[in-house]
Amino acid sequence: MGGSLIDVARFVLLGHIKTLGACAVHEIATIREVFMIAGPGESILVFDVGGSHVSAAVCQGGDYRLGPVVSAPYPAEQSSQEQTSQAFVDLLCRIGIEACTGFNGIGGAELAFPGPFDFQAGVSLMKHKLPYLYGVKLRPELAGRFGWQPDKVRFLNDANAFLLGEIGGGAARGARRAVGITLGTGIGSAFAVDGDLVTEGAGVPHDGEIWNLAFRDSTVEELVSSRAIRRYYEERTGKTREVAELAADAASDPAASEAFVVFGQRLGEALRQTIVGFSPEVVVLGGGISRSAHLFLPAAQQQLKDLKLQLLVSKLLDQAPLVGAGVAWFRQSNGSHPLAAESAMHSVAE
Repeated sequence: MGGSLIDVARFVLLGHIKTLGACAVHEIATIREVFMIAGPGESILVFDVGGSHVSAAVCQGGDYRLGPVVSAPYPAEQSSQEQTSQAFVDLLCRIGIEACTGFNGIGGAELAFPGPFDFQAGVSLMKHKLPYLYGVKLRPELAGRFGWQPDKVRFLNDANAFLLGEIGGGAARGARRAVGITLGTGIGSAFAVDGDLVTEGAGVPHDGEIWNLAFRDSTVEELVSSRAIRRYYEERTGKTREVAELAADAASDPAASEAFVVFGQRLGEALRQTIVGFSPEVVVLGGGISRSAHLFLPAAQQQLKDLKLQLLVSKLLDQAPLVGAGVAWFRQSNGSHPLAAESAMHSVAE
């Protein structure tokens, strides 16, 4: 049979074994070995399901070092929910295979997903985003494709993954009490004490979520998100523009610059209202909007200047959730779950 071993893997994991013929049996067995459990220094696949794309990489145990990151946009919607959900699983397999090039002994996968999502069952409960995945049992689908036992496919909340990544090797490293905030189409949050995620306790909102808390005459998410920036700009100019465009033009467009300043002020106010009781040493900002932190961070810091906390931007940026997924996997494999009190459903936006 012609083609590289990775080409064979694509056929195997995309469910086309029947097309290979008997001569491919040895190659298939070799590919399966790539995804079997290795020893103490095992590596795993990590995925981050983002706002518009999915990323994958191999994360190595010990230092949580990532291999090359492979990303791809969501698949186009097909004629039925089932076809689109299968296309999504195919996408995960394809970029997972590519990320594994050059690695052996891949012991499983940890996937960072937005919510609402049943992380224990591996079932999406989202209707506003990726609706074709609603109710789909992703664990058996992926375990079957990669040849793992079902318990080797795990899921965690994306904001939790972000904070674990920053604790493991980013801006929250060494902090005893830390909060992670992801800013995008919505706002995600995670809380940690001594490196372990918490969803209850003194100063921690229900399930560690702030998106749905009352803020001004609305909710935190309505006033601290990308749509809030777009809405403010549209109200001032009558024009509808994307946040990335506004950030690019902020130096020459006073209304765009003002939209980000107001966003920063509201972010600072919202954090003061929702996390002060937790007494964090560090609050780390991630997500797409954090790439434009120079436009809003000073305004947010001004709102918090009398508090003993650092408001910082992610050091790991887009790699934080991938690193955090690895941290979660290896901690659980070593007998210590990174989340002290986990809820099945979280609503986290990108």
